[in-house]
This record gives sequence, structure tokens and C-alpha cells, in this order.
Amino acid sequence: MTTAHHAALQPDPLLAKLVSSIGSRTAGTGEFETPIAGLSFFRREAPTPAAVCMVEPSIVLVAQGAKQMWIGSEAYRYDTSRYLITSLDLPANSEVITASLDQPCLGLTLKLDLRIMAELIAQGSLPPRRDRSVKMGVAIGVATPSVLMPFGRLLELLDEPDAIPVLAPLIQREIHYRLLLSDQAATLRQIVSIDGQGHRIAKAIDWLKLNFAQPLRVEDLARRVQMSTPTFHHHFRQLTTMSPLQYQKWLRLNEARRLMLNEHLDVSTAAFRIGYESPSQFSREYSRLFGTAPKRDIVALREKAGGSLPRR
Repeated sequence: MTTAHHAALQPDPLLAKLVSSIGSRTAGTGEFETPIAGLSFFRREAPTPAAVCMVEPSIVLVAQGAKQMWIGSEAYRYDTSRYLITSLDLPANSEVITASLDQPCLGLTLKLDLRIMAELIAQGSLPPRRDRSVKMGVAIGVATPSVLMPFGRLLELLDEPDAIPVLAPLIQREIHYRLLLSDQAATLRQIVSIDGQGHRIAKAIDWLKLNFAQPLRVEDLARRVQMSTPTFHHHFRQLTTMSPLQYQKWLRLNEARRLMLNEHLDVSTAAFRIGYESPSQFSREYSRLFGTAPKRDIVALREKAGGSLPRR
């Protein structure tokens, strides 16, 4: 065996460190919170079909295996060489492509802090922004050593819990800095820039998340974020693949699912709680999104997941 071939068979030491740390702190299937704020692990021991989820502004790294995220009709595959990054709260469908009992799909999710991004940009030490076009709020980046190394150091802190409050914020700040130097810097900058369309769409999404049960007039929401209605419609759909009304409907239906599953509300009560006036319309739209009627869906979820919903 040649030296080059032998080297190709060796696992990447940065990824091997992540696999060891995540694997030792997870068991079975699911998401696992950590003592570090904003950092969680995931583990899957078999491929899974696409499941509805909401993806927060975050970076998702796969240390072993492969996953795929569907945003609208677009598929974003990510694995040990590519990470997923999102700059907005995006409705999505997530599936596991490669996983087994012997080699589970292991990875981490770190929530992004847009305030840290804004501070780093304001300091003026980053290269000037070249691409000012509005892009999707999700992208696939290359998992370079400069991105992976600070994650390795962040996970090492789990073995030194007393150091977490002091050192974790510093390492997380470095991760944000590295992302602003990465091939996906433009995806993040468009949301942080206060004079950009992406920042205004992010503000509109924040309002929708808090007020989804209220009647929505798109003209009023566009005015709230200081955009014309046609421009608002165009950029909202470009960033999220949905219209504002479709986004509101997605938020409503997922909240109704949570209310029925976790708070044991009946179908009609959940429908009225989230702003529907017609339970029959609610049931039709719920079935269209989740593929089955509300009652049947909740029974199946309780049997399968013990009352918890997939998050990413």
C-alpha cells in the first residue's frame, strides 16, 4: 500500500475528535443539549425520511454520516466535508441519508448570534463585502480546518465544565469570525446589514413568529419593515421559498401540532387558538402539510416519539 493511499484511509483527525466527543455523549436517537449555551448534538442510527422542522439561524456540522435539508423544492445535502448554514428561521424538511448502528450519523448544531456578527463587522477588521445580491437564507459551506478547529476546542470544554462560562463565549466568537471569512460570508452578512433587504425580512419573520395567530395583511407587514409590498413579497419568497401568508400558515399549523401533542388540546380548540375560524379548513390544511389528519397524526407521533417533535 502506498503512503498516499494509506493516508487517504486515515480519518481526518479534526473530525475524529468530534466523532469521539459527540459519540461518547449521546446514546440512541435524538437531539441532546449540552452545558454550552446554543450547542446541541444529534445522533441517528438509521436513515430517516424527511421530517418537518424549523431551522433557526445556525450552523450544522456532520462529523459522521450524511443529512439532507429540503427548503421548498431545493435539496441541500451536507456531510463531513460540507456544513449547513442558515441565517433565518426557515421551515424545512430534514432527513438522514447515511447512518447505521455501527456508524451512526453524528453531528452538532450551534445557534448563531447575529449580534456577535454585527459587532465583528462593525469593528472593520473583515474584508469588504463584495456580493450584495439577496440570496437564500440557507447555504452549504466547505468544512475547512479553520472552521472545524474552533469547534474541536469548544467540545473540549465539556471535559472542563468550570471553564465553560469563561472560555466558551470566546471560542463561539471565533467561530462567528471564521464564518464571516468563509465561502458563506455573504449569506450571513445580508441578514446582519441593517441597510439590507435581508435584515428587513428577518425583522418581518421575528414579528410573524410573535403574532402568527393574528390576521395578516401583507401590506401592513411590508410597511412595518419599510419596504414596498412588491419588493417585500419578492425578497421574502427569495429568502424563504414561501410567501408571507404561507409562512404564517406553517407557523400556525406547527404550533397547533405542538398544542395537541404536548398540551392535549382537541382539534377544534387548537384550531381556534392559532387563529383559524373553521376547524374543517384547519384539518384540510394540516393534512396537506403533515400528510395525515390531525388526530391520526398526533396518535402516531405519541406512539413513535413519546410526545416529542423533531427539531432539525
